[in-house]
Amino acid sequence: MSRDRRKSVVETNHPRLGVVRQCHLLGLCRSTFYYKTAGETPKNLALMKRLDEIFLDIPFFGARQMARMLRREGHWVNRKRIVRLMRKMGLEAVYRRPNTSRPHPEHKIFPYLLRDVPITRSNQVWCADVTYIPMRRGFLYLVAIMDWNSRKVLSWQLSNSMDASFCVEALSEALERYGTPEIFNTDQGSQFTSTEFVGVLENAGVRVSMDGRGRWMDNVMVERLWRSLKYENVYLNAYETGTEARKGIGAWIDFYNARRPHSSLDDLTPDEAYCGQPGPPVLQDRNTEAA
Repeated sequence: MSRDRRKSVVETNHPRLGVVRQCHLLGLCRSTFYYKTAGETPKNLALMKRLDEIFLDIPFFGARQMARMLRREGHWVNRKRIVRLMRKMGLEAVYRRPNTSRPHPEHKIFPYLLRDVPITRSNQVWCADVTYIPMRRGFLYLVAIMDWNSRKVLSWQLSNSMDASFCVEALSEALERYGTPEIFNTDQGSQFTSTEFVGVLENAGVRVSMDGRGRWMDNVMVERLWRSLKYENVYLNAYETGTEARKGIGAWIDFYNARRPHSSLDDLTPDEAYCGQPGPPVLQDRNTEAA
């Protein structure tokens, strides 16, 4: 269990156990429990929201170009600040480059298994991704588990930190509700290469596939999900609290799964495509008929 998760377990008003005893049982220093991390300033939160908006439209801009664009908009920022904020948000410019990074020695990188593989049925391939969710006075991170063929969001979780535990929770929920896919594909983010996340997949008998660096197009369906979610829900609502965000995002994902037709699915909704159900009859366009 991560430190943040252990902190959340401690109850300040527990009827029998004091805070000191609870911290001792959880292997947590009392000073760690009382420590509050300094949040970002309102100015930085506004910059992070704008960075997120720009990145949705121009995903190949790095920190240098982001800083230039923000300065043209009247924000007096330098590249160092943008590098730090983009790193905190989990944003990385999309472009081809030599793979010079080295994975953590405890994090195994799995080969990519989907090259030239036709994806034709539900539960053949699942994928996952994490995105940044701006709020009025802070931000959260959102992970979604998606069925590749039907585009159905199988599970999702919000977290205030980028550790692997909330990704593991979303994965476990999806496996419990929908069974096991044949292949699970992700990028090489630290949450997905962690021993906890990979262990759940291996224990379930799922083959693990990981994109090579720069292969953002392999998870393009999730990227489209993020774009729709943010423009149609997150940016319009400016959520005040995590509870509000969880309720609003949950309602939008329910709408996305059950009521939103996709042209790539022959106008079926993700729920219909996942279950192999036929959609409602589609009337022919009158202009097309007349032509």
